[in-house]
Amino acid sequence: MNKHQSNKFLFDPDKVNEALKSAKSMDDLFTEGGALQLMLKNSMETMLKAELEDHLGYPHRDSKNKNTSNARNGSYKKSVKTTTGKLDLDIPRDRDGTFEPKAVPKYEGVSSKLEEQIISMYAKGMTTRDIESHVKEIYFGLEISPTAISSITEKILDHAKEWQTRPLHELYPVVFFDAIHYKVRVDGKIICKAAYTCLGIDKDGLKDVLGIYIGENESSTFWLSVLTDLQNRGIQDILIACVDGLRGFPDAIASIFPKTEVQTCIVHQIRNSLKYVGSKHQKDFMKDLKLVYQAATEEMALKNLDALTDKWGEKYPVVVNSWKNNWSTLSNYFKYSQSIRKIIYTTNIVENLHRQMRKVTKNRAVFPTDDSLFKLLYLAVKDVSVKWTTPKWNWGQVIAQLSIHFEGRVELDLI
Repeated sequence: MNKHQSNKFLFDPDKVNEALKSAKSMDDLFTEGGALQLMLKNSMETMLKAELEDHLGYPHRDSKNKNTSNARNGSYKKSVKTTTGKLDLDIPRDRDGTFEPKAVPKYEGVSSKLEEQIISMYAKGMTTRDIESHVKEIYFGLEISPTAISSITEKILDHAKEWQTRPLHELYPVVFFDAIHYKVRVDGKIICKAAYTCLGIDKDGLKDVLGIYIGENESSTFWLSVLTDLQNRGIQDILIACVDGLRGFPDAIASIFPKTEVQTCIVHQIRNSLKYVGSKHQKDFMKDLKLVYQAATEEMALKNLDALTDKWGEKYPVVVNSWKNNWSTLSNYFKYSQSIRKIIYTTNIVENLHRQMRKVTKNRAVFPTDDSLFKLLYLAVKDVSVKWTTPKWNWGQVIAQLSIHFEGRVELDLI
């Protein structure tokens, strides 16, 4: 804060308290003359006065430190719109007419700077308590309650639901399905829930999060509801679905998209396998297992899997049988070139997204509702996806090959 900043810039807490006492519902906080309106008005006018003081170089009524012929010249009224309604502000001006306010720029009809900053802080993972403290620090002692902050961020939910129901493309060559887990309070109990992320690659090779679905259990019924939603939003075909061994998924996708190939994540299969291999054998086991999943052809992979079975089958039957029993969904990538294999053999692409989500949610041990979890994940997705402008792989080559493998299902935009 400017060392010359004085209490004249702080709003009258009595007016705010009076408005809070008279509020009978959350809506009353946002009406004209409501507590939040008063806070916003005083905050905006405080910033404007501070801006003018910085512009002139001396505090109000401090002629000793005045080193300019310019001076304050009253104020003018301006109505601006925020998401809580219209605000009538007193905009200060200077005698020379050189003051250009940043908090409410000239000729700008819409301003919601404080709300935008609150939502931005929330999107970066700050809790409502953190935001409350931060706002008080940067806005000259402005106090805004966690309840009011929650009300502002609650507006995000409408945008998130619109995003979740938006129309999708008819074709996605590749879609990744994976889950990230959180704790949510339900009826007074803390329950572990999963946020299932559907991340698609469209015909142009661009990534797009198709939806985030909060649920408790993986099952055919659950995945059927997810895939039905994707179909209802416009998807007619998925060429390859990449999954992390999700239970019930193959049956569900076969009922909605019967032509879709399912590729189980090789990296997850390896991780799960090593859980059941003794530490003293892991190095040797991995050496033999690499000959299976890194083989040039499926024929060679099966030959090496037989060798793996002969060597390790008796000692680790659960691990070996897992590879053999799930081979139909583990081995689909062998039919493709290396350029396609790199994309589909692992769900790392969606795991990278989940790492970004964890950065945003790490400060919250428990979410009060499914909606509170959903809106924060939505903000994380919107923040990350801004950087998804061009594909990192040689997509022209990939889509050309896929159009041959899936003849008649991919239309290339050729001149």
